[in-house]
Amino acid sequence: MFNVRRRVTAVHGRQDVGKVAIVSHPAVSTESADHRDLAATDQCGASGRAPLDGQKFGVLPDQSTFNPLRTDHVNADGQLLSDPGLKQSDPRQTGIEGRSLHKIRICHQHTMLQFSKYQGLGNDFLILEGRQGQLPQSVVEPAPIWVRQLCDRRFGIGGDGVILALPPQGQGDLRMRIFNADGSEAEMCGNGIRCLARFLADSDGDAPGKRWAIETPAGLIRPELQSDGQLRVDMGAPFLEPSSIPTTLPLVDGLARGSADLADRALEVAAVGMGNPHVVVPVEDLNAIPFDAWGAALEVHHLFPAKTNVHFLQVHARNRLEIRVWERGAGPTLACGTGACATLVAAVLLGMADDHAEVMLPGGPLQIAWSGRHGAVLMTGPAVAVFDGVLSPDLMPAGETPVAKPLTPDAADNAPFDCSRDCVDSCQQPDSCLRDAAQQQVQAFLNSTSLDAMLNLASESLEQRTRARFERDTL
Repeated sequence: MFNVRRRVTAVHGRQDVGKVAIVSHPAVSTESADHRDLAATDQCGASGRAPLDGQKFGVLPDQSTFNPLRTDHVNADGQLLSDPGLKQSDPRQTGIEGRSLHKIRICHQHTMLQFSKYQGLGNDFLILEGRQGQLPQSVVEPAPIWVRQLCDRRFGIGGDGVILALPPQGQGDLRMRIFNADGSEAEMCGNGIRCLARFLADSDGDAPGKRWAIETPAGLIRPELQSDGQLRVDMGAPFLEPSSIPTTLPLVDGLARGSADLADRALEVAAVGMGNPHVVVPVEDLNAIPFDAWGAALEVHHLFPAKTNVHFLQVHARNRLEIRVWERGAGPTLACGTGACATLVAAVLLGMADDHAEVMLPGGPLQIAWSGRHGAVLMTGPAVAVFDGVLSPDLMPAGETPVAKPLTPDAADNAPFDCSRDCVDSCQQPDSCLRDAAQQQVQAFLNSTSLDAMLNLASESLEQRTRARFERDTL
């Protein structure tokens, strides 16, 4: 479960005989585990840690000694079972030799879905890897209620949005879809695309100088990894025509601007598009405004038919701006990359700022440049990994089940040998059985490794990624 490529779980069988198979995406926990017959050191381990009841765990690190093939479940006599849940009287009974008294729940009806959480200046996102087309359709086209559940900070994982890394549809390296915490889809997000780029660099081991072409609903966006670990993003040219933002504000001296009437007053505002709509409201003192009331009212104001992100701007100097952010579909957030870009463009056209400035947000600063008042806006800022995780079956999209796609006759003839598919009825390579070899390797590993060591090894993936990231960023 923690290793993308391989998973190990105990196979259904008698309690006194345990076997192991490499299977794809089971959901495993030690819920209702029975430790009563185990020695105290076996229950808690040498370190005295508590029993694992109710915890999800996966066993099998990325070891080169293991053959990365998939085998079906086998029973205690070594016979293949096409559906263990139908062939065993008690599908909850399972055992690993030396740990056979544990009762492990195996949920065959669900797949496990890995995610990574990243944040850019406190704007945090859940990122799902799908560049190889491996995500199910219910995730690629998520229901808003599922996105809201994931982003809920008390009943879900928590985040300002969900980002999907998908196969490209055009000339890009990949395609990004981003969904706000309320389940609505956003055209673009500056902090989100920096987080996605950092995720790509961490996942693929990319060095500084790596540049990606990422397809978004706002167009092709090109982030680049810098030597200090930050990301510089070519955000493209701003949208200034009112219809392209969109807004019904009039165009005045190259900028859509005018008065927005609220319940208690009228505010002078300016609108800029960065593939998504933004309204900028200059104020004298950010701490003296009714931020929540104004932000909520402007987000859904009739001047913005697609709703809008809202940014209140205080100018400290021509090269130092400060904003507070009310994001469309998310409310108050610590940062908004596209909003920082839109704010600089509006401030430049209003004569309030230079074309290169530091934009301070509640989560930290971004460097924004719009050289010569034309062309692309460049944004530079950080993105940081927070943690990796696995969605429990209860957090999977409703009704999601793993469905094997049947091969067409032509595809079946040309498909490479797959033990899990081709040896269901009988072994097709008895002289060099891949399943037996894999089982022997797994059994040897289990015989020589304690359960505590397996759990430690299974958790090393994030540690290794974090160490590699730190080493790259400090060179």
